[in-house]
This record gives sequence, structure tokens and C-alpha cells, in this order.
Amino acid sequence: MLIVLATVAGVFAAMLGGGFAWVWSSADVSTVGKVDFSDRLAVPPLARSTVAKDGTRVFDLRMQSGSKEFNSGRKTPTWGFNGDYLGPTLRAERGEKVRVRIANGLQEASTVHWHGMHLPARMDGGPHQMVEPGDTWSPEWKIDQPASTLWYHPHPHGATEKHVQRGLAGMFLLDDKRSSGLDLPDDYGVDDVPVIVQDVRFDGADFDHGHGFMQSTGFLGDRTMVNGTMKPYQEVGDELVRLRLLNASTARMYDFGLSDDREFALVGTDGGLLEAPARMNRIQLSPGERAEIVVRMKPGEKSVLRSYPHDSYGNHWQQRFSGGDDAFDILELRAADRLRPSPELPGKLGELEVPHGKDSSRERFFGLRMSGINGRAMDMSRVDETVTRGATETWTVRNEDGVLHNFHVHDVQFRVLAVNGEAPPPELRGAKDTVPVPGGDSVKLAMRFDGPADPDTPYMYHCHLLSHEDGGMMGQFVVVEKGGKAGRPPAGHGHGDH
Repeated sequence: MLIVLATVAGVFAAMLGGGFAWVWSSADVSTVGKVDFSDRLAVPPLARSTVAKDGTRVFDLRMQSGSKEFNSGRKTPTWGFNGDYLGPTLRAERGEKVRVRIANGLQEASTVHWHGMHLPARMDGGPHQMVEPGDTWSPEWKIDQPASTLWYHPHPHGATEKHVQRGLAGMFLLDDKRSSGLDLPDDYGVDDVPVIVQDVRFDGADFDHGHGFMQSTGFLGDRTMVNGTMKPYQEVGDELVRLRLLNASTARMYDFGLSDDREFALVGTDGGLLEAPARMNRIQLSPGERAEIVVRMKPGEKSVLRSYPHDSYGNHWQQRFSGGDDAFDILELRAADRLRPSPELPGKLGELEVPHGKDSSRERFFGLRMSGINGRAMDMSRVDETVTRGATETWTVRNEDGVLHNFHVHDVQFRVLAVNGEAPPPELRGAKDTVPVPGGDSVKLAMRFDGPADPDTPYMYHCHLLSHEDGGMMGQFVVVEKGGKAGRPPAGHGHGDH
């Protein structure tokens, strides 16, 4: 009898071991060499605007449902702004006052958050500024920050991942006099191209938005698309092409490079231009991060924007099951037989407007865990931190549970002072509003709070892996005048005017 039991136990253990070996060996995904790049890249149109009598630039956005044929002959239900999927690119100049008239044509409440924008808390579009079905909301503010690549997306508490996955997202580009005077590619859609990258999986004709049982990051797709185009190519007619990369995926980190390993120039990060171009052949972006890169092409050649495997996850388990071993062919660049000459990139680009941290008046610590930040899950009625208007602070953010996280702060751009006690790499030396924090890592950030005080209306800080945010990895802070105290966030979350 003992021999039989031992034999059964041995067989069972072998089956378990074999099953785990199969799960491990099949956990990675690769589309390298498997994409035929048969579809011209869709470029989101520039949003139309009008100018009011007082000089305010006015945009209109409508959240609506629709359908899109991502795969030939199969229509997928989607959401979008002013269309079936994603939204137009908004564009404004520093110093302008803007107003965005938002109509909610969906069957459920949502929000529009201006990711990376410096603006009053009541205009931020966080979970306290919900727009109910059939309602409208018209936030307005003055653009007061450098030229940069920002974006907009929903931010409903507990449902952000679902709303972004369905297609509610778009870019918001800012210009200023300094950047307009530089020899940078700037013909939108021609040599200055928005590249909104998302990973997807389909269940028949519909999106599959499920989470894998071994995954702690959230949804991970098995294919990528750019600007809603599944197998995209972009024709290039100039020697230099500027790619405005946006990681609009909900959980996946990408390690972008070109298929022939050529060098490119990083010219901008989340909050605007670097002080000088940085040469590299890889750049990692976690969800919500942006990067502006300039690629040099030769006549008649092709090169593929690719995401490579990378080891930024903290341990082998996270590396394997959270996407670190995955690789994707994302976008093919096709150079014309004759290219228009492009001027050399300028040696100096901009001046960072983020603090050095030397005059910080306070330090704060934020420990990231799946269960929440600093041991507390998000509570809409609780103000977690109170900061003084005009103050510069240093925030230390540490990943305490080993699962991949990142950290986004509303309203401000910050300077990364250190990563694990060392100077940050070139891709983290510009103005940032989102920063990766892999397992066991810590980052030190300097930021200044110089917007209007509002003790009753909070801004958010949170992990931008959206299932983590939805699960409670988010906190709230308010900005007050010196000596002021935090008020109480609105009891309700709805907002609308007709």
C-alpha cells in the first residue's frame, strides 16, 4: 500500500512539475518577425478649436460608444472621443487660456484627466470631477508650462483600467516660443508623429480584457497597436523623424529600440524638452510615460520600432509573468527613395523648470504595496497629505512588495534626484510626472507646488498600472496657503452642467 501511495504521489508531483514547466516555458510572448505591417498608420487628427471673444481657445470633446474593425471583417465595440476609438490631438500654446467642453454620451459616468498638465485641482479631471451620462463639463485654465507631449484619459475611481482599455485616450501637445524656434521635426503627422502604443488581445471580435492568473501587473495583451492601427507602417519623407512615444497600455512596460539597434536621440520626456539631446538605443517607458525621440533614416530603408525583453521587474518570477521576457514589433518606418534634408539637431534644447531639491522645505515617504500606499488603500473622503502653496518638497518612493509599480503625481512635473541612491539614467533626467519603481527600488523626487490653493479639492498620486490604481494604490493631497489646513473633499463625486 505504501509503495502504491508513493507511486501515486510521485506521478502527481511529476504532473505538477510538468505543468509548471509548461506554464513557465509558454509565458513569454513575441511578435518579432511575425507582423506584415500592411496598414498605414492612422494619425489622430488635430482637434478643431475656436477662439472666444476673451481670447480663450475652446475645444469640444464627446465621449461616445462605437465600433471599429481592427481585424478585417470583425467589428469590435469601442469607446472614443469624437469618434469610435481614441480621440483627436489637442494643441495649445504656452500663455493661452483653454476651455474644453466635454459631453458624456456614454451610458455610465466617466472623467477626463489631463495627464501631466499644471492646472487648478477643480479642473484636473480626477475621480472627484465625474461627468454623469448626458451631462457636460467645461474645465478651463491657463497653459503655464513648457512645450511637451501630454495626454488625456478617464480617471473614475475603481474603473480607470476598463475605460482606458475601451479606447478613451488622446494626446495634448503644448508649444512655446523657445521650442518653435528650434530645428526639430515639427510637421505634425509627417516628420513629427504621435505614437500611442497599446497592447491588446481579442476574444473573437471583442477585446479580451482579462487578467492572467499568474500576472500581478494587470492586463497584458499578446499584440500591440499604434493609434488604433494593428499592423502599422509610417512612410518617412525626411531624413529625421520625431516619434512622440506614449505608453497608453494599462500595465505593460516597453523597452523601445529600433530593429537594427541604431542609435536615436532622446529630445524630450514627460514634461518637455531635455537640456540637450541624449543618444541611446533603448528607452523604457512604463504606463503613462512619454518620450520624444528623433530617428535618422536613409533613402529607401526600413526599420522597425520594437520593444525588447528587459530585466526591470525585480525578480525572475515578475520578469517572466509580468511581461519582461516579451518582445513586440510595433511600427515599421519606411523611408522614401529620396528624402528631404533635415538640419542637424541643436546641441541645446531647453531649460528645465523643475527644482533641484536643494531648497526643499519638507521630505515625505511613500511605500508602494498592492494593498495601498503607506499601508492605506484609497479613500475618496480622506486627505492623505497637505502641502503648502509655493513649497518645494522631496518625495522618496519605495517599492515594498516586489511587484512592478510606477508612480504618477498630478499637477506637477518633478526632477528625479536619485534611483536607488545613484544618479538617474539619461532618460530620467528631464521633467517627469510618472516614474517606474520596479520591485525593491526607490526613487527620490523633487517637486514644487506653485498652483492655486484649494483645501477642499484634492489632486491624486498613484501607481499608473491601472488595475493597481483601481485596487486602491492611490492617495490624495491638497494645496493650501501657508498655515492653512486641509478641508473636506466633496461628499459626492458627480459633476455636470447642462
